[in-house]
Amino acid sequence: MRTALLQSSGRPGSIAANLKVLDEAAGRAAAAGAGLLAAPEMFLTGYAIGDDIGRLAEPADGDAADAIAELAGRHGLAIAYGYPERAGEAVFNSVQLIAADGTRLANYRKTHLFGCFERDHFTPGAQPVVQAELNGLRVGLMVCYDVEFPENVRAHALAGTDLLLVPTAQMHPFQFVAESVVPVRAFENQMYVAYVNRVGQEGEFEFVGLSTLAGPDGVARTRAGRADELLLADVDPAFLAASREANPYLKDRRPGLYGSLV
Repeated sequence: MRTALLQSSGRPGSIAANLKVLDEAAGRAAAAGAGLLAAPEMFLTGYAIGDDIGRLAEPADGDAADAIAELAGRHGLAIAYGYPERAGEAVFNSVQLIAADGTRLANYRKTHLFGCFERDHFTPGAQPVVQAELNGLRVGLMVCYDVEFPENVRAHALAGTDLLLVPTAQMHPFQFVAESVVPVRAFENQMYVAYVNRVGQEGEFEFVGLSTLAGPDGVARTRAGRADELLLADVDPAFLAASREANPYLKDRRPGLYGSLV
């Protein structure tokens, strides 16, 4: 499945403007044969927008979800996007996956919040593994900091995730996560990992870009620079199956030795 990664911070504070950016990117991705477009963490509203996070937060089935379902159907590809999710009094840092026919396939709430900014504005999610079937692949969802916990990604591997989508807001000076940690996560868990970042200065944060799609061999299929960019790379189920056969980490595990980890 050809996968497109939209590296962009859009226009923080404007849902309407960010829907236009997503619409344009979806058109370009579909024209290039992509079956999936992934956008960064909090792409719908912007990340460093302070109390506007609560004001702009929407339920998973809100107006923005309807708008994205419409453009997914119009362009004929699935879309994953980060947004602030309103659920009663709580606000979650979430990512939602919508199919090419507009069906809402999966919604994930970030389980590991990073720093005071996130802990002040969000409630942590409680479900570590969220998946959906898409074009013959089992797609899993995470958000940013979540991927830095090896237990999180291993849980996805044990649940059969083939492609892990990780919308992120990775900031300076932690670019080594994109450069080194993400390819290692893909290799040690024998899956594809799509890590799609914001870019540029936003409030107090400097987002580093460097979005990538890493394969189960630990090799980046594509990698962005530090500017807005639409990346394209293929997720190959046959290569994944061969890699899992050659690198049997999951088969060779000895869970009885790991009890002290929990």
